[in-house]
Formats: sequence, structure tokens, C-alpha cells
Amino acid sequence: MSAPVVIVDYGMGNIASVRNALAALGVPASLSSDRMDLAAAEAIVLPGVGAFGEAMANLHSLDLVGPLTEQVVGNAKPFLGICLGMQLIAERSEEQGDHEGLGWIPGAVVPIPPRDGFAVPHVGWSELAFGPDDPAFARLDRESCFYFDHSFTLRTESGLVRATADYGVPLTAVVGRANIIATQFHPEKSQRSGLKFLRNFTNRFAARQAA
Repeated sequence: MSAPVVIVDYGMGNIASVRNALAALGVPASLSSDRMDLAAAEAIVLPGVGAFGEAMANLHSLDLVGPLTEQVVGNAKPFLGICLGMQLIAERSEEQGDHEGLGWIPGAVVPIPPRDGFAVPHVGWSELAFGPDDPAFARLDRESCFYFDHSFTLRTESGLVRATADYGVPLTAVVGRANIIATQFHPEKSQRSGLKFLRNFTNRFAARQAA
């Protein structure tokens, strides 16, 4: 690649493990909060763990909201959101108050509804339900499991939901449209299945670069 993948460094955790997972695939990545690096990157990854409000405050304090929106929405740069990074692309969140998100997709982040026999937070391995021809899940079988750790879930338009996880009710596991894809699970912690998912993402922007 002429420029690395940029993993957005905004103080919300797990960025080194994402870079290590990409490195295992032979994909160069840098950690940055610099708008010039975002402009030069071939793809952008926004991971995250922690509280929605704090994450948005950090993005605003680093003056990243505008540059991220310009690159992902304006320039259609390939984008991967992970866990909290998926929730941040919604319009709003109800976590610890009412917070405005990046607003790249419609919807709200709400508490996981309580169900007998299903603890909250949802922590551990779950299978996904996804479409048979979705390129995001190429070479993944139906028994593939992915690692989750969350208390809130994204509610959005059904046409944007690429996969769900059964947790007493269907929870949004992957959303996407055009250049944007985002996961509630942690691909970097999901062993071989997670690496396959990341490879499918990197194949998308590699094809874009070659075009």
C-alpha cells in the first residue's frame, strides 16, 4: 500500500491489539490522531472500549469528528468500526445519558434488553446469523464464533444490519453500507474467525487501491 491503514488513537483502548492482528495478516497499520494521516491512509479503523460519551468527548477534543467524517463519508474511504467504534457511528446513545454520535448511520445505542438466562453485559463467544453471499463473511462458516463484550446494542434500519447474534433477542453484530462496515464483536480477539473477517476487510481496500 502507498499509505498504511490508520487506527484512530483517541484514548479508548485496544488499539495495539488491532494493529497486531493486522500485522499478522501482513497489513501495515499506524496509530494516529493526526488528520493528515487520516487523509493519506488507504483505510481507517476506529476501535474502542469504554463509555460512549467519553469517546465522543475525546474525538471532539482531538478535533477528529470533522476529519473522520470528511474521509469516511465525503471521500468514501474504507472504514471499519470495532465494538464502541461501531456504536459511535450511530446518531445517538443512551449510555449514561443522551449523547450525540457521529451520525453516519441512523439509529441509537440502547441497553441490551434483559432476558432470563442471559446476563448483561454480553461477554463471551457467539455465533452470527448472516447472509449467504455477504463478502464480509467470505470463507467463514456458520459455526464461526466471535468474541463480544458489551452492555449496549445498536438499533438501526434492518437493511443496514449485516449480521446478528442471538442473545435471547437478536443483537446487532455487524452493520454496513457502501464503504462502511462495523462490528460489535472484537475481530482482533476472535482468533482465526476474526482474522478471516479482517482479511475480508483488507481485501476490499486492496481492491480499491488496485482499481
